Amino acid sequence: MNQDKLNALAGYFGIHASYNDFDGHLVQTSVETQLAFLRANGLHLDSEAMLDEAVRFYINAEQDRWFPHEVITGTGFDYQCNFGLGARWHILLDEDLSADIRDTVPADSLSGIADTHISLPPLPSGIHELVCEVGGRVEKVTLITAPLRAPSIEQLTGKGRVWGINAPLYGFRSRRNSGIGDFEDLARFAEYVHQLGGSFVGINPVHALGFSDHYAMSPYSPTHRGFINTQHIALDQFTGLGDLPQLRSLLQAVEPQWTELRNSEQVEYQSHRVCQNAALRDIYNLFLQHAEPEALEALSAFRAAKGAYLERFALYEALSDHFGSHWHSWPAPYRDRHDKAITEARGRFANRIDFHIWLQWIASVQLGQTQKRASRAGGLGLYLDLAVGARRGGGESWCEHDSIAQGISLGAPPDQLGPDGQNWGLVAYAPKKLAENKYKSLRNIYRSAMEFAGVLRIDHVLGLNRSFWIPDGGIPGAYISQPLDIFLSILSIEANASKTAVIGEDLGLVPDGFRDSVQAHGIYGYSVLQYEKWPDGRFKHPNELREFSLASFSTHDTPTLKGFITGCDIKWRDQIRGSEQPSFDALEARKRDVEALATLDPDVSKHGDTSVEHLFPTIHGALANSQVAMLAVQLDDILGQEEAQNLPGTIDQHPNWRRKCVLLNEEMPDEPAFGHVAQMMKESGRSLEEE
Repeated sequence: MNQDKLNALAGYFGIHASYNDFDGHLVQTSVETQLAFLRANGLHLDSEAMLDEAVRFYINAEQDRWFPHEVITGTGFDYQCNFGLGARWHILLDEDLSADIRDTVPADSLSGIADTHISLPPLPSGIHELVCEVGGRVEKVTLITAPLRAPSIEQLTGKGRVWGINAPLYGFRSRRNSGIGDFEDLARFAEYVHQLGGSFVGINPVHALGFSDHYAMSPYSPTHRGFINTQHIALDQFTGLGDLPQLRSLLQAVEPQWTELRNSEQVEYQSHRVCQNAALRDIYNLFLQHAEPEALEALSAFRAAKGAYLERFALYEALSDHFGSHWHSWPAPYRDRHDKAITEARGRFANRIDFHIWLQWIASVQLGQTQKRASRAGGLGLYLDLAVGARRGGGESWCEHDSIAQGISLGAPPDQLGPDGQNWGLVAYAPKKLAENKYKSLRNIYRSAMEFAGVLRIDHVLGLNRSFWIPDGGIPGAYISQPLDIFLSILSIEANASKTAVIGEDLGLVPDGFRDSVQAHGIYGYSVLQYEKWPDGRFKHPNELREFSLASFSTHDTPTLKGFITGCDIKWRDQIRGSEQPSFDALEARKRDVEALATLDPDVSKHGDTSVEHLFPTIHGALANSQVAMLAVQLDDILGQEEAQNLPGTIDQHPNWRRKCVLLNEEMPDEPAFGHVAQMMKESGRSLEEE
């Protein structure tokens, strides 16, 4: 196979020819990898003739184009295209625009005849299409019209520096939930944080995990990021049934099971899912018989507004109920989405589809009400998290198959922590496929994630610039470029529409200029103090952190403050490796780090105090007084917990995503530690104004 032609085709699809590994060695992308990546884009090159045909179809056609494929313009600004050629042109506005917004654009400004340039009128935010006719040909240009920046927290709250608490939703304990934290627990906790002067409550992703998947647990490995995890529905807060006696009886009947689940030491996901799902089915049957008219109207409106996107996911869930949660194992007609099979399934499973649509409506109502309660009086409310991807074999890869890179997993190249590389088992979007579909799949993900978020964190934001793809079959991985400016523009469109501030998780090494490009679009950075060091190994002082960022000491993926002090994470890894000798060097290095953190205290006489009682106020006081825009304090650190929520790189060896809070929600107002944090934040000028 002609290597030059293959390289040219790989370059067209953004496949990197090489990358530098963690030792600085150049790793060339193999022919096998190139072919696998091209297959992921829909090209099966089994012969020289097929390669030649692909070169003609893609590369030669690209060279023959007179106009670009895409142009980014600013919302509300006219734009002079550097092309025209006397073309007759017209603009098709984004189909998602409301009639009111469409009416603001004069109809006569949406078409014309160019000279050497096409002069575009001011356009509303959206993804439009410019159709150009000249010389007997028609070419289409995608117009991505976006606000210059995502909203700032100052625009949203009137304050330039705020704070909040991060907590694992699944771990909330209360006297009323069903054994896992639910949206009512979250709403009440957010109201309490608001009383403390906090502007936001950050939680783990609440993406759908799959109704029929009893083993799904990690919030970072969802079935679909565009929908909500129904395990967090509060069963005692239902919409549309009023004070129905049958509902009261049902809840009383399942109370013994809930009590057992509430009393468990850790979250019992499988047992909870069985109990929760059965209760949801029973409540749905009551809803079918006794729903209030207003609730039926609201459900119908929700279904109509979400349209085909929701219908497709509900069909996937219904098929999962019947065939299993991994669609690769379904019968071929359903697996491959044959039109006849899909049409038949919509009729055969209509009742199940209705049920899953109802579930998403209930979850949306409850999460929406939670955000409304959390964001009152100028607060940002919920700080939600967008996972880097959905698991392969789940709903997103089936529903959005036209945009998915088939046979590919997202991951990371080999490094010191993972000498064999990391295969995350998550689906990847193919940039060329996304472009063909006008980025609809990505827009829907962003829009859904922001719908009930005052703040949204984009996990692994570097993935907007490039992704490390790992093909199936043991083929080596490589990098593929992503259209960063386009993705950032789409983020800005959706963030401004939903009034959501956006954080990009940009930890670790990133390409030169990447953070500046992201910040220029109004995306906040992410600073975790235990990782923030100068090249000589010294910790950065909080005053030296990026101001346009969210800062914290720890996260769900790092040791808690107490665990950092004790080396809990190091000891866990020793135990998992079965090491008889503790990692003395790592523990000594950690001891030096702890001693260095103690020197953040301006009182020199206390620099020798490395207790958590001293380090917590010292570290968080310094962070509070810094100029970083947002400060997140971990609930586990407030409560002095040692164990982390997650130990990266482990699955069953560590109780990831299962730890419950040591206090009931109802007990938190009596815990003095919260008052101490609130006072610290008030003195630093971060608290919301008193009502």
